[in-house]
Amino acid sequence: MSKIILENMEFHAFHGVMEHEKELGNTFLITVAMEINTEKAAFSDMLEDTVNYQLIYHTIKKQMEIPSNLIEHVAQRIADKLMNKFPRILQLELKLSKMHPPLGGKVERAMIIVEKSRI
Repeated sequence: MSKIILENMEFHAFHGVMEHEKELGNTFLITVAMEINTEKAAFSDMLEDTVNYQLIYHTIKKQMEIPSNLIEHVAQRIADKLMNKFPRILQLELKLSKMHPPLGGKVERAMIIVEKSRI
């Protein structure tokens, strides 16, 4: 088994419950770690024997374009979509961070971590 990680993908999106979050948006970071059997790809050197990083990225991007109130909802939706669309993913850990959330003080990020597994 191997882990493939796409780290700190950055998106400007409109998730949040406050009106200014819905209008102005915010910066979000996503890291996804996917456990995959890469043995065949390691020997074949063929893209079809692993997951296509570009397709993973675009799947996440499309989900980030759908406004939601809660990052919990967004993260779960992305994790479910990845597991359904990419059967080679055996397990995944998805971290979604809202940067500088409006909490009334200095906070670098609010983060949720979602884990999914087929095994």
